[in-house]
Amino acid sequence: MNVTSLAVRVLAACSLALAAAGAALAQQPWPAKPVRVVVAFPPGGIVDTVARQLQPRLQAALGQPVIIDNRGGAGGTVGSAEVAKAAPDGHTLLMVFDSYATYPLVYPKLSFDIEKDLQPVTQIASNPLVLVVNPKVPASDFKSFVGLLKSKPGQLNYASVGPGSSNHLTAELFKVQTGTFVTHIPYRGGGPAQQDLLGGQVEMMFLSAVLAQPHVKAGKLRALAQTGAQRVPAYAGTPTVAESGYPDFQVNSWVGLLAPAGTPRPVVDRLQAEVRKIVTEPAFDQRLREQGLTGIANTPEQFASALRREQDKWTRLVRERNLSLD
Repeated sequence: MNVTSLAVRVLAACSLALAAAGAALAQQPWPAKPVRVVVAFPPGGIVDTVARQLQPRLQAALGQPVIIDNRGGAGGTVGSAEVAKAAPDGHTLLMVFDSYATYPLVYPKLSFDIEKDLQPVTQIASNPLVLVVNPKVPASDFKSFVGLLKSKPGQLNYASVGPGSSNHLTAELFKVQTGTFVTHIPYRGGGPAQQDLLGGQVEMMFLSAVLAQPHVKAGKLRALAQTGAQRVPAYAGTPTVAESGYPDFQVNSWVGLLAPAGTPRPVVDRLQAEVRKIVTEPAFDQRLREQGLTGIANTPEQFASALRREQDKWTRLVRERNLSLD
C-alpha cells in the first residue's frame, strides 16, 4: 500500500470516528447537568440584566440549574474565548451584545474565530441606543444640539465604553451624518463612562436605552433622540434620529446567545425554542418593553445573517473614517 492510499484511509477513518462521536453526542439526553451561561461582561450591564431575567424561566424549562457566570474582560473577548474552547455539548453557552460583531475589527489577534469557533443560537432582545447629554448642555432637543456642536467643533466630548464599541461606532456614524465633530473619550467600561457623563466631564453618549432609563427619569441625563427605526414605549416622548431629519440613521443594540461550534443541532433548536417561549410570554414581554427592550428570539440562521450585516456596516464605516480601534 502506498503512502497516499494509507493517508486517504486514515482520513476516512478519522472522519467516520468524528461522525460517530457527533451522532452519539446528539443522542445523549440534554441537559444532563447544570447549564453554565457565560456572560462576557461584568455584572450590572445590559447583557447581565437580560441573562438574570431569563435565568429562572430557562432553568424551569430545562429542568436543570442554569448558572450565570460573569467573565468580563477585553471588551467581552475573555468570556467569548472561554466558551469557544468549551465542549460542544450544550452545557456551556455564551451571552454577548452587539460589540461581538466588531471583535475582528477591534482585536485582529483574537484567539478564536467568531464564525468558526462559535455558533449563533438566537438574538434574545434588542434596544435602541439613546443619545443622552448632561443636563448642563444648553440644548433641549436634537436639532438645537446639532446646532451647538456645529458652532463648537471639537469642543464637546462623547464617552464610549471603548474603541469599536457600539456607542463609539454609533457616535462616529452620527458625526458623519450630521457633519459635526465631537471628541471621542474612550473608557474601560460602562460604569466609568456613565460616571463621568453624569458628572459633566463628558457631555454626551449613545447609551443603551435600558441603562439610560433610570438616569433620564431622575433628571440626571437628558434624552435627545433614540437610534431605532421606531420609538420604543419606554421612550415614547423621545424622537428617533430618523424622525429628526436623518432617515438613514438606524442602530440597535442587542443581546444574543451563542454556543461552541459543533453543538448538536437538536440542542441548539431546543434552546432557541425555549428562549422564544420565554420572550413571548406576556409578562416577560411587558417587562422587556418597560425597560426599552424588544424581544426577538430569531432562528440561528436569522441571527447569523444579522451578524453578517452588522459586520459589513461597521467595517465600511471604520474603513471610510479610517478609525483607530487600538
